Amino acid sequence: MAKRVYEVWKGRNKFFLGGRLIFGPDAKSLLATFSLIVVPVIIFCIFVGRHLRHEFSSYNAGYAVIVAAILYTIYVLVLLLLTSARDPGIVPRNAHPPEEEFTYETGGRQTPSLQFPRTKEVMVNGISVRVKYCDTCMLYRPPRCSHCSVCNNCVERFDHHCPWVGQCIGLRNYPFFFLFVSSSTLLCIYVFSMSAYYMKVLMNDNEGTGTVWGAMKESPASVVLMAYCFISLWFVGGLAGFHLYLISSNQTTYENFRYRSDNRYNVYNRGCINNFLEVFCTRIKPSRNKFRDLVQEVQQPPPAAARESATNDAGPEDRRVKVEDDLDIGGDLLKISQRHNFEGIESDIRSRGNDQ
Repeated sequence: MAKRVYEVWKGRNKFFLGGRLIFGPDAKSLLATFSLIVVPVIIFCIFVGRHLRHEFSSYNAGYAVIVAAILYTIYVLVLLLLTSARDPGIVPRNAHPPEEEFTYETGGRQTPSLQFPRTKEVMVNGISVRVKYCDTCMLYRPPRCSHCSVCNNCVERFDHHCPWVGQCIGLRNYPFFFLFVSSSTLLCIYVFSMSAYYMKVLMNDNEGTGTVWGAMKESPASVVLMAYCFISLWFVGGLAGFHLYLISSNQTTYENFRYRSDNRYNVYNRGCINNFLEVFCTRIKPSRNKFRDLVQEVQQPPPAAARESATNDAGPEDRRVKVEDDLDIGGDLLKISQRHNFEGIESDIRSRGNDQ
């Protein structure tokens, strides 16, 4: 029975729902992230929000405190799922190296050696950019693409691998990642503010708890929530601010850390406004991988023995023409190395050079 692409996937990703959801190999960390978001909100609703139901001028307006916390938490969790459960921009692997990039050099050896360029130049916004060859995926990485050692995939516009969401952050999930981080920051501010407001309410009541210490003893949960949100803000708030800077200058985390000391010109920077429009107002490209498609059999090249036999069966004139054709277009390394009359080929190369 034919298998589907996700069942024979060579990366370290984990698939669910028949290949509809794709996670990184550290998807279990999502449970920790989920808990860090949901548990504080539950504590807030039970020990803080519940007591603020009737603390506003409109008697039932306080219910909005709980409803807002619940709805906004659901929104944050949806962003978390959109970040971690989708293809971040994985570049499909090649079944074999790009043969058009092969070159052959003799170098005085008995057999020609295969030369494969590790880099090549491509044009980006009218400027030449060097791209590297990936041995694992057997392809030249597109500009801004990098190979993630955790997921074992080449990812377009690779930003970083985030252990908190258990997924690479790349071209197709970066907007959701930024919205998740910034929304988590706002959620921390909301819980911190409402907890501080409840402390103020307790300090102003008439039951002898008119001091900060009395309010802290009355509602220790508020103190814990405020401390937790304050610490979390240093992490998610700082991360949101850092990515605001990256978006404004059209950089990725990988580029910022790797090329910071090079002072190289950023060919992708289109101006602050256009950079934000590129991230948030550009339609997300569809995935280049059809994980649920059936695996197609790769057409294998004919065996070397068959090709050698076909070459030997040809006449002397045909062989000479074939040699010249091989020299003209680079040929196939196997076809050249299997010929025994290599000295004749070298003399032929010299004579062709003299003719030119």
